[in-house]
Amino acid sequence: MYILAINPGSTSTKIAVYEDHKPMLIRSISHTVEELEQFNEITDQYEFRKNLIISELTRMGCEFHFAAVVGRGGLAKPIEGGVYEINEKMISDTKSALHQHACDLGCIIAYEIAKDIPGCRSFIADPGVVDELNDYARISGSPLMPRICIWHALNQRAIARRYANEIGKRYEDLNLIICHLGGGISIAAHEHGRAVDANNALDGEGPFSPERAGSLPAADLIRLCFSGKYTEQQLLKRIAGNAGLMAHLGTNDMKELEERIAAGDKHVELIVNAMIYHTAKNIVAEAAVLCGKVDAILLTGGMARSEYIISRLRRRIDFLAPTHCYPGEDEMESLALNALAVMLGKREAKIYI
Repeated sequence: MYILAINPGSTSTKIAVYEDHKPMLIRSISHTVEELEQFNEITDQYEFRKNLIISELTRMGCEFHFAAVVGRGGLAKPIEGGVYEINEKMISDTKSALHQHACDLGCIIAYEIAKDIPGCRSFIADPGVVDELNDYARISGSPLMPRICIWHALNQRAIARRYANEIGKRYEDLNLIICHLGGGISIAAHEHGRAVDANNALDGEGPFSPERAGSLPAADLIRLCFSGKYTEQQLLKRIAGNAGLMAHLGTNDMKELEERIAAGDKHVELIVNAMIYHTAKNIVAEAAVLCGKVDAILLTGGMARSEYIISRLRRRIDFLAPTHCYPGEDEMESLALNALAVMLGKREAKIYI
């Protein structure tokens, strides 16, 4: 049974072909800033990215005998975790969603490719808007602005299950704090198989990251909005995109920044260490959600490859629970295996309404 997995990111589109549990093809198609600048909206990139995927699969000799196509889920609206069959309602909601991200293209492209293959089904799994927050977590200091979570649900769930398998337990029996260290940093408290607390890692909560501002002083932000110095779009970029390390240091390349630190750049060292400091602080805060009963802390994402970051994080959080590092992402495998589980009847696809 052949499964095609599609994972659009800000500057790349990853694709993978699995034969049952076995990866047969994994590719990452890069997109330049110039290529993407021609599109006003992210969803306008649909045809461009779809055609690149089809061209790459054709070039690699794939015959398009897919039983299922699974895409990274978008940011349409909060839903329960799990696997969902893509339908027209999901496509419509994704195109009109308040939050726009390249991941929105995953379900659209998967749906359109599957439509042209006889008997092929299309799915998403654990999108970034999975919402299993407890009632307390939804309350902010203003009734006008309830808390929402936008986080790396797919990778966090995949890492949680991987860790549980390694120790011979079920994910549903564990209390975990998981931190995804990427362009955005998401931190979630997983209580017996549910992420009962997680931050909005896309646009304004938690630690600052390579591309996100994280939590900001609210009054200062309001004053900035009314200063007349910036447009709405410019300020939104100061929250996500041109924010965090990018705003402070002009780059989000951790390898470059570590080289600058090694060369004696004290300003870079200060800013990067501040990011680590605030990340550790937010990780430890999730222990209060779990009433101190934490079986393990799991660190994952692209920055988890950095010994500089991980060693300094562990120095601040190891006292709380055993810490385990899973560098990179398991998203492609997780997408494929979630779809395969539905196709084999081991899991039921949910209906998006």
